[in-house]
Amino acid sequence: MRIGVIGTGRIGTIHARTLSRHRDVGSLILTDADPARAQELAHRLGETAAPGVDEIFRWGVDAVVITTATSAHAELIGRAARSGLPVFCEKPIALDLPGTLQALAEVEAAGTILQMGFQRRFDAGYAGAREAVRSGRLGRLHTVRALSCDQAPPPADWLPLSGGLFRDALIHDFDVLRWVTGREVTDVYATGSDGGPALFREAGDVGTGAALLTLDDGTLATATATRLNGAGYDVRMELAGEADTVVVGLDDRTPVASTEPTGPPPADKPWTGFLERFGAAYEAELCAFVEVLRGGRPNPCDGGEALQALRIAEACEISRREHRPVRLAEIPDRGRLSYD
Repeated sequence: MRIGVIGTGRIGTIHARTLSRHRDVGSLILTDADPARAQELAHRLGETAAPGVDEIFRWGVDAVVITTATSAHAELIGRAARSGLPVFCEKPIALDLPGTLQALAEVEAAGTILQMGFQRRFDAGYAGAREAVRSGRLGRLHTVRALSCDQAPPPADWLPLSGGLFRDALIHDFDVLRWVTGREVTDVYATGSDGGPALFREAGDVGTGAALLTLDDGTLATATATRLNGAGYDVRMELAGEADTVVVGLDDRTPVASTEPTGPPPADKPWTGFLERFGAAYEAELCAFVEVLRGGRPNPCDGGEALQALRIAEACEISRREHRPVRLAEIPDRGRLSYD
């Protein structure tokens, strides 16, 4: 099969490498807003570079992988759907609900595939937590604690385009919370702090955020995130039940230090970023996409899943801004969508 990759930045490069060496992928066509960057990557991989997006569709491909800036996702998803092409797209579909719903409507009308890039669903630790919950090992689940901490802030000029901490960073926690527990969020209460570097305040964003979420079975969950965690990149989830407790992301590279005399030593080589921490998961989600294209498995994360995660992020942003609890019923929803 021939796959078009639109966007050859950090994630696009990783996905292109994965696809280029996949035995079921015959060739790639790469393009980027910076044509020279696409050309350089194509040369390294032995693939073809296209001067622009138009050529991706004109030259003929069997599927499209979208890793551009978020502002272009919805339009490209719609264009691919109208062309009858399956799509893998990095999260989110769009930074707002209207754009998300419009793109989903186009996919639904075309009857095409849209797989979203929530890579934590393909991480061994989160998969183990899901199994622990679903098997009954934990007993009745009563508390979930999730956190996502970046070691260093992103570029200042990118922050205003990111959608904010809840839509950009914590949306991963919201998605994997639903996936691991199998439950839906009914209520949120969120807050944030713009303390620290001025770039967050200048972007109208917060550098640290926290949300309390109630699930539909009464389980309580907290999700916190920060853009500046000097100890390292720290992503974890703790799930506590009446019978047992498990933790995702606790290993010899977790950037935490114990103050207990007999506690474990600090990590010698703490995680520094998401590409390093979730490298295997990024590869697994693209391999899953190829398997979906071949008809070997159902879509593991369709656009309806991305919509639900965005609805939670939207509720948190409203809660932070208006200083009040928000029910998910307040956030527009077309229901769970599924695509063949």
